[in-house]
Amino acid sequence: MKPSLQLKLSQHLALTPQLQQSIKLLQLSTLELNQEIEKILLENPMIERDEPESNLGSSRLEAPGPAAPAGSEAAQEREQEQARESDQRERDTDREFDFAEGGDWQGSGSGSRDDDDDNDFQDLQATVTTLRDHLDAQIALTQLSDRDRALTRFMIEALDDDGYLSQALEDLLPLLPPELEVDLDDLTIALRHIQSLDPCGIGAADIGECLGLQLRALPPSRERELALAIVAEHLELLAARDYLKLKRALRCTDDELREAHALILDLNPRPGARFAQSDIRYVVPDVIVRKVRNTWVVNLNPDAMPKLRINQLYAQILRDNRGASGSLSNHLQEARWLIKNVQQRFDTIQRVSQAIVDRQRQFFDYGDVAMRPLTLREIAEQLELHESTVSRVTTQKYMATPRGIFEFKHFFGSHVATDTGGAASSTAIRALIRQLVAAEDKKKPLSDAKIAELLGQQGIVVARRTIAKYRESLDIPPVSLRKTI
Repeated sequence: MKPSLQLKLSQHLALTPQLQQSIKLLQLSTLELNQEIEKILLENPMIERDEPESNLGSSRLEAPGPAAPAGSEAAQEREQEQARESDQRERDTDREFDFAEGGDWQGSGSGSRDDDDDNDFQDLQATVTTLRDHLDAQIALTQLSDRDRALTRFMIEALDDDGYLSQALEDLLPLLPPELEVDLDDLTIALRHIQSLDPCGIGAADIGECLGLQLRALPPSRERELALAIVAEHLELLAARDYLKLKRALRCTDDELREAHALILDLNPRPGARFAQSDIRYVVPDVIVRKVRNTWVVNLNPDAMPKLRINQLYAQILRDNRGASGSLSNHLQEARWLIKNVQQRFDTIQRVSQAIVDRQRQFFDYGDVAMRPLTLREIAEQLELHESTVSRVTTQKYMATPRGIFEFKHFFGSHVATDTGGAASSTAIRALIRQLVAAEDKKKPLSDAKIAELLGQQGIVVARRTIAKYRESLDIPPVSLRKTI
């Protein structure tokens, strides 16, 4: 054994930079694609967005015409036109000044206040009242001493978004400065002040106390007393819907228990939730599905397609210096690759989505119950694409249909055998389970075994544990929790 040099020839597949970029763009969502394009726009001066120029910008780029002789008719017309434009600018300035001073703006153009409308909407978002602001405003109207008001506001800061005080008073006490000489009684009094504020039920330690605070604010009645006993001692029995034990523990009739239950259902277990600022995220669909002459057709969403073009100024500079080579020519080549790959990305998305719609056209006509079993391999074989390519296309891509917005993955699912030798989609079986549960007798709900038996009567062979798995995925509680009085 000794070291030696050997020459060996071999062939292997190498991904070019263009192919790597194409694969990367294909698997990105619409939001991620726009972020990636913005990054490239900052790095590559040869590419820009294809946006129509405004009239104002085009007018500024117009070359001045030849000067007309003084005293001629053309010169007089030009002077009159300039005077009218000057008067118009003065009137616009006056209107803007009146609006800034708080007066009514009487502008005639409907689109001239787009920027102001956006600013007003942002100001409206910024002034949303939070739970702490709502409680502080009520504290300011009370006749509490400065010390009690400060302690109450300290307790308000400890509330969570639902309005609960999850921390014990003993844990909050060390957070206060020792020189204030605050004890547990002071914090208890501050907590009582908070619990007397709107919304009712605020400042509770758990759901039972929260519901109890709301019940005590109602007029006295037999139903209220039963409801107070339930939320204080038997809330677990109510959650388990064990009505027989509840009746024995409360010594009440079915009608009284039903009325007390209805009273509890009217309460709000999350009194502070309506002040929470939820971050709403909107989905921009990649394609739009419409029915044209009894045929479902897929069109790309123009709002999701970035419009790109080569910067003509830099391209002209490169043409004037044909012998030059360097970073500018490399940027031009990368810009052409990007435009081609973006176009190829959307062409592939349209092809795959059209193939999905053709396979699932019964779904668009009749809903989830008509969903067919479909796999990525079937679409890949139909379009002569690799299965991994179809997987990238169907990830984080959305389709706007008359039945709602769905991710491409929604139309793929496993299959379950039927008595006739065919197959039923798992999505269709879930839809059937939802229909059966919605139509069941609430006093005698259907068990998983009974649902499997009913599906078997329709020719769909499904095991009981499979029914349980599908039911849990639909957030449908078990039979014991669906039973009512």
